[in-house]
Amino acid sequence: MGLTRTNSKQKPAVAPATTLFLFGAHGDLVKRLLMPALYNLSRDGLLGDGIHIVGVDHNAISDADFAKKLEDFIRQEAASKVAEGGAEPLDPELWAQLASRISYVQGDFLDDSTYSDIEKKIQATGTGNAVFYLATAPRFFSEVAKRLGSSGLLVETDDAFRRVVIEKPFGSDLPSAVALNACLLKVMSEKQIYRIDHYLGKETVQNILVSRFSNGLFESFWNNHYIDHVQITAAETVGVETRGSFYEHTGALRDMVPNHLFQLLAMVAMEPPAAFGADAVRGEKAKVIGAIRPWSEEEALANSVRGQYTENTIADKDVAGYRQEPNVSPESCTETYVALKVMIDNWRWVGVPFYLRTGKRLSARDTEIAICFKPAPYAQFRDTEVDALKPNYLNIQIQPNEGMWFDLQAKRPGPTLDTQNVELGFAYKDFFEMQPSTGYETLIYDCLTGDQTLFQRADNIENGWRAVQPFLDAWAKGCSLDHYQAGSEGPEAADELLARDGREWRSLG
Repeated sequence: MGLTRTNSKQKPAVAPATTLFLFGAHGDLVKRLLMPALYNLSRDGLLGDGIHIVGVDHNAISDADFAKKLEDFIRQEAASKVAEGGAEPLDPELWAQLASRISYVQGDFLDDSTYSDIEKKIQATGTGNAVFYLATAPRFFSEVAKRLGSSGLLVETDDAFRRVVIEKPFGSDLPSAVALNACLLKVMSEKQIYRIDHYLGKETVQNILVSRFSNGLFESFWNNHYIDHVQITAAETVGVETRGSFYEHTGALRDMVPNHLFQLLAMVAMEPPAAFGADAVRGEKAKVIGAIRPWSEEEALANSVRGQYTENTIADKDVAGYRQEPNVSPESCTETYVALKVMIDNWRWVGVPFYLRTGKRLSARDTEIAICFKPAPYAQFRDTEVDALKPNYLNIQIQPNEGMWFDLQAKRPGPTLDTQNVELGFAYKDFFEMQPSTGYETLIYDCLTGDQTLFQRADNIENGWRAVQPFLDAWAKGCSLDHYQAGSEGPEAADELLARDGREWRSLG
């Protein structure tokens, strides 16, 4: 759906006839993100009449009631967006066409008879192509994959593909990630596996590759000769909400770093691929993640900060601390904030620190990559101190205001020579017509059309866990947390992490 296959004058091809099975059909992921994304793809003319959508779950429900349940939820969400000045409600005719191709299979994921019913459904739709989307709890990934394999549902022919989509988390540490990959690869080939990271479906993330490799200006100074450091931020204003049970066993590091943040790092730091094919792009991403320096446990402690939010009053509203959230231990040692310093040991990036931070209940919703360039070697202006000049940043904003901006120094009008920091850049909404999107549209379309460029390969997953394993091992030996108030920019220790290197975080928002 765009990046590697077409130019701006070509329209993407309609996805081939496929039966798409959504395991965990009654979960939030299906109703909040996957079905709206499928509706949007249908709206854009990218799903033909040969696409059939089949929910799979243990609940008893008819085909018609399942489709109506999805419609009611999506319509309610669309109505709320209209109230906020967003998208129009569902188009009745368009939804009716899509709903006519929605059906349901009731069954236990661990019951072999469920997979017999799935085989019958494929035969009934009249197409041999099938995609199995595991929108389930992670504990079912291996079990479902094994049964898909043993039932023969993953066998491909020359005219029929079979693919499996797996949501994160891809394991909870290096050993579990290795075990999961081994299990998957016993029953299918790597080209059948689509490990999905919804961050890679965002237009601004994909634009990193286009901006880097299609503009000679950028690539010429994209190295340690000109770049001082890189900051990657994923900040949220919300807390854990109803996900306390999940978060207690996960935490900010596992939830965000080896997948989302490392994928952003890979986009920024990878070498130019020989071609923009899936194998070449994914190979370069795996190499750069594999080049992250493996810290010792002592170094990991010195180069990381673990934080946890505490209660506060925000806009006259009392906000609970993490330990007061539902299904959270009052003595919890789970981190809701993490800041890391990592180094990449290759020729392009040697000596350039990458600072990563992510957290909940922060002062602003902000996902960005900030590339800080080295200062001018000499300030040739009278009465101007070198350290008074702000550094030049290239800021790639992923959300909420998608775009790219470059900070530079300019003379302020007037008789004296005073400088001021100004921004040059663009916001996506000002240059392009942005259709309503969940971020999954590109990824689902790519899976249907067989493009793995934006999906993670086994070695990429394992390299990511290998890089964070020293932090996990070091933290497992104690419960050292730096607390921060809800609504702040994070713990003071995170500021000190950069201050000792003579640097500082960019402000959130």
